[in-house]
Amino acid sequence: MTDLTAALTQLTGLGQAALWSAFLVSLRVGAVMALLPAFGEQVVPQRVRLVLTLAFTAVILPVVAERLPTDGFIVPFAAEVVAGLALGIGLRLFILALQIAGTIAAQAASLSQLFGGAGPEPQPAIANLLVLAGLALAVNTGLHLRAAEAMILSYDVFPAGRLPRAADLADWGLGQVTRAFGLGFTLAAPFVIASVIYNVALGVINRAMPQLMVAFVGAPALTLGGLVLLAVTAPVALSLWVHALQAHLAAPFAPLP
Repeated sequence: MTDLTAALTQLTGLGQAALWSAFLVSLRVGAVMALLPAFGEQVVPQRVRLVLTLAFTAVILPVVAERLPTDGFIVPFAAEVVAGLALGIGLRLFILALQIAGTIAAQAASLSQLFGGAGPEPQPAIANLLVLAGLALAVNTGLHLRAAEAMILSYDVFPAGRLPRAADLADWGLGQVTRAFGLGFTLAAPFVIASVIYNVALGVINRAMPQLMVAFVGAPALTLGGLVLLAVTAPVALSLWVHALQAHLAAPFAPLP
């Protein structure tokens, strides 16, 4: 009986250690999943997101189990949540870049109000189209695999149980926000250039023929040109975006050039 009791006590200790390790990993994974593109969207049911969190935890836990702390509670808890939120925000900013690009393009093509406001986050139709296409392309190119790899790599930058330095997070976050806005404007640059050329040409025509109602002629032409330009440039823009996303997932906390 004594041997059996000792064996059960040892197994109980091992079970507690395993549950503690799984809990710590699930904190970081859950924070990432709250912001992860495609898998963390509001349209995904909460039960599905919970199952996905458990699945990612089961994948990551065996790799990082030896790096997890065995003591403390408040500091490891806060450290894992902060690390997960940092990684998730970095990924969510890529969706913001698509929304910025779609909004700029819609304003340039006078399509900003077409089917806008249909979702929980009111956006122009072009922004909705780019976001949905980008999410589908990201999942099709292995977003789940790259996300799991990025979560594992995050333990090299943010060791488990240690709070990251606020200055480092601030510098990294500023660089990520700057890149997101730069990427969004880059994707929408063809629409901005075409809009400037179009409006300059329309102004010249109006000066040459004041009696012509250029608004009635120019508005349909601007809308048609915007749709044609979207069909031509969207594949290239989405290709650039998914390459930038994959580069970020390969080194999520690397310093930006």
